[in-house]
Amino acid sequence: MHRRTLLAATVALSLATALAACGPNAQGADSTAKAWPRKGKPVELIVSFAPGGAVDTAARLVAPALEKELGTNVEVVNKPGAGGQVGYTFLTSAKPDGYTIGATGSPSVVVSPLDPARGAKYTRESFQPLGMQVIDPAVIGVAPDSPYSSVKDLVAAAKAKPGTITVSTTGLQTGEHFAAADMEQKSGTKFALVHFSDGASQAVAAFLGGHVQVYLGSASDVTDLVKQKKIKLLGVMAEERSTFLPDVPTFKEQGYDVKSATARGYSAPAGLPADVKTKLEAGLKKAIEDPEVQQRMTKLGLQTHYLDAAAYQQFWGEQETTIKSVLPLVIKK
Repeated sequence: MHRRTLLAATVALSLATALAACGPNAQGADSTAKAWPRKGKPVELIVSFAPGGAVDTAARLVAPALEKELGTNVEVVNKPGAGGQVGYTFLTSAKPDGYTIGATGSPSVVVSPLDPARGAKYTRESFQPLGMQVIDPAVIGVAPDSPYSSVKDLVAAAKAKPGTITVSTTGLQTGEHFAAADMEQKSGTKFALVHFSDGASQAVAAFLGGHVQVYLGSASDVTDLVKQKKIKLLGVMAEERSTFLPDVPTFKEQGYDVKSATARGYSAPAGLPADVKTKLEAGLKKAIEDPEVQQRMTKLGLQTHYLDAAAYQQFWGEQETTIKSVLPLVIKK
């Protein structure tokens, strides 16, 4: 009799537990996601570069606006190293629960997993894109007294004397390096590339000092130089003219289908719950499109170009395809 009673109690308890799991108090994956973010738990925004750069600056402008949308603190954490690879490794290794997101800048985030020599532990599929904030097109310029007044002039001179015209980049396998390789391939020219591994500031200093003949870099890095008439821009590597440099024609206008830009957005580790992704994407959209954030970005010469998660993912894939085609040209044997 005692054994029957015990068995009945066990069955009743199991049934009650099963019913409770199906009831309104159940805490399945969806309800957990809907409760995100948990009160008092901050979201870390990983920046894979040192403080003070364009990626870091944009992230620190967005963070306060994103806090308002999410209702929790958003803490910017810098993890620089290996051209962004250290930070991207940290981001993709984090738990995909929405409490760790990261600023993703290309081509750095695109290039590192494509070159086996770099030993990246992530691929494009390791990221869940959330939205793009900035697209900063590449430009090419010469000294104000240079005899070159157009991209065609520069190409003609380079063809006449292959490998003699010096062009700056911010290092091997950077956006500028890929842009130069793409330009060489599509114009049939050969330049003497000079790589400045410390970044844009070193490249600008070398150009202003007359140590390189041609400056190749992001538009945001030269807007002040243009105003000061210290550089003559020959072309912008974008589909359309830059709003900050409306008088500079695109390469396409001049007969060369060369497009290159640094894209900066935000991503999470792959595997993010759908409801959490939706909240983060919506929050980032409002933060990026906040009028005050956009105004401050404009003052920095950074062009806001919002893309939602799906469009950003497509853009990312297109950049990967382009880089794959020129990667053999920039990898040192």
